[in-house]
Amino acid sequence: MSNDITLSELQEFIAAYWYAYDEANYDEMAAAKAEDMRFITRSDSGASPFEELMSPELHGRDAVMEWLIDHRKDSPYPLRHHTTNLHRTGADGDVTRARVYLFVNQVANFVPFAVSSGVIDVAVRRGANGLEFTEMDTVLDTTNSVPLSELAAGTA
Repeated sequence: MSNDITLSELQEFIAAYWYAYDEANYDEMAAAKAEDMRFITRSDSGASPFEELMSPELHGRDAVMEWLIDHRKDSPYPLRHHTTNLHRTGADGDVTRARVYLFVNQVANFVPFAVSSGVIDVAVRRGANGLEFTEMDTVLDTTNSVPLSELAAGTA
């Protein structure tokens, strides 16, 4: 039997995970994490005014879940995490690596508005009870956008 994880399996797994997060279903969230999971979140610049609040580097499902539960309880409801542009970036033994864009919105004054966006790199494997994250590395967008030509000129 092959351990290859299909793109459609990854899509369903990642979408179900973020739905569980938004709905504060902590048991489902925990079930989606390997016991030895590595979890990192940070801003793209490393200099966000909120860097301390959003930059944990955690190891182990229990530590990750403790932080995520506290983070979710301090976040609004409804809160929606949307992932797009899913694609595999590689494989390492029984682990499949993938990347997605993340877009987050909440509702204020009866209107949805953007809260955050970023890029998430994940590593997923088949565990005893289904797919599980072994790594999640999130880089949140906090740098103001500029024309690409200006950015390229500054790095040349």
